[in-house]
Amino acid sequence: MVHAGILPQWTIARAELLASETEAELRGKKYKKFFSKMYGNKPAEWSDELTGYDRLRMIVNVLTRMRALTLKNELDYDYKSTLKKMPTNLRPWFKAPNRQNLSHTIVFGHWSSLGFMNTDNILSLDTGALWGGELTAINLADHSITQVPSLGGLDWKTALK
Repeated sequence: MVHAGILPQWTIARAELLASETEAELRGKKYKKFFSKMYGNKPAEWSDELTGYDRLRMIVNVLTRMRALTLKNELDYDYKSTLKKMPTNLRPWFKAPNRQNLSHTIVFGHWSSLGFMNTDNILSLDTGALWGGELTAINLADHSITQVPSLGGLDWKTALK
């Protein structure tokens, strides 16, 4: 289970190892510095040679922000629409060739315009509850899906007051 996705060239074990790198930073004494360096759109392409905050930022961006990739597997940080509207120079992260993480079903969200999808070892659960869609959940024991209506697409800032 991941918020946004896993790069096609990462195995599940590699993704877990990389996530633990960021977890160590979050738990460390320099967590405030990590937060100050975490935000940004660069780098957009993974390399095992990345180091420091560029490496950590890329890991965080993949796991929490990724939707579309360029044909060279670079993150496209702007695309948020449906698969039908996706330009030909982009593809969803889970449709990249030679995916190294097909050994498990990847459960993710973060892409409400994608909606519910259960195919090709991916399970997309973001069905846009925030925007008036449904809230979707999976029971991991029996794989049953439950959907409930949202509260009408409330302005989340107002709802939290």
